[in-house]
Amino acid sequence: MTTSHLRLQPSAPSSPPAGPVAAEAEDLVRQLASEGHLSADDAERRVREIADELAATGSYRQTEEELLLGARIAWRNNPQCIGKFYWRGLEARDCRQVGAAEGDEGALFEGLMEHLRLAWNGGKVRMLLSAFAPSEPGRPGPRVWNGQLIRYAGYRQPDGSVVGDPETADLTETVQRLGWRGQGTEYDVLPLVIQRPGHEPRWFDLPPDTVPEVHISHPDYPWFEQLGLRWHAFPTISNQVLELGGLRYTLAPFSAWYTCTEIGARNLSDTNRYDKLPEVARGMGLDTGRDRTLWRDRALLELTTAVLHSYDQAGVSIIDHHFATKQFVRHEERENKSGRTCPADWSAIVPATSGSTTAVWQRRYEPTRTLPNFSPHPAP
Repeated sequence: MTTSHLRLQPSAPSSPPAGPVAAEAEDLVRQLASEGHLSADDAERRVREIADELAATGSYRQTEEELLLGARIAWRNNPQCIGKFYWRGLEARDCRQVGAAEGDEGALFEGLMEHLRLAWNGGKVRMLLSAFAPSEPGRPGPRVWNGQLIRYAGYRQPDGSVVGDPETADLTETVQRLGWRGQGTEYDVLPLVIQRPGHEPRWFDLPPDTVPEVHISHPDYPWFEQLGLRWHAFPTISNQVLELGGLRYTLAPFSAWYTCTEIGARNLSDTNRYDKLPEVARGMGLDTGRDRTLWRDRALLELTTAVLHSYDQAGVSIIDHHFATKQFVRHEERENKSGRTCPADWSAIVPATSGSTTAVWQRRYEPTRTLPNFSPHPAP
């Protein structure tokens, strides 16, 4: 594998003071007890244990059960995700000891690659979170610079255009300054940039077996495959901090499966991303000279159809937006029966295609924030 270095001051904030940590830790323990995971006596005992550990060290170590159950609740509390119906099925890997040795970014990288292999699961994508060492008092935890573990490069051209993904153009220029060289295609996989606290960041090329991809074809248009479109098989969010019981896990990548609109109606369609609708429309013989022909709408639907078809043909987990929104409504109803609210950002829940035809269109949600949860990581 190839690596390189660059000096940069760590940007991740360290853990909050012991007082807030103790309060949030107690809140988590009592929440686990209220949901039936701990008895009242065990909860009281655990609160005392945490208080003693905080007094002695300024931090504390969560049990594996607290990590797993807390990560599930954090996902349930996150207002940005439409897939929360499955929150009880989230698996969590305890990677807190991975890369603990001084200067061992290589071990962190191998732990992240293992995450990708496990999440891929031969196409039957698993909902998987891997929690690496959290921040400690005065010392931030490890992180990656990439927004997702798998993303394509974006190469800025002299005329201002971008070959590849414009969303990653800044990161692409950074890793090029570090010495990384891609092939200059639309689908070059970016390396991972890993940073440990107080150390220079390093970049690592991803092995091919950790980057499964799906080539996009259409069930009715044979010419579609000639467009050369493809996408990586599943998303793995890596720029979110897991805030759990007063601790901040700055490296906690989270994998699940795609909704077809995320790829067809956003990643490959948005004008500030791959902007493929004009090519699709031309292939369909549509008049792109006038908005009134609704060429964008028709091309968007067929591109999304092609994505769903291609993932199904490849045997890779994916869901459509109608199924996803119906499941979200079921999740909301289930939460209400349990006496809980359902935090949600309406703009994130309503799909980019055919929003008014889905089950969530006429419902309203409050994007309230409660802990445990995920928060955006400050950009490096």
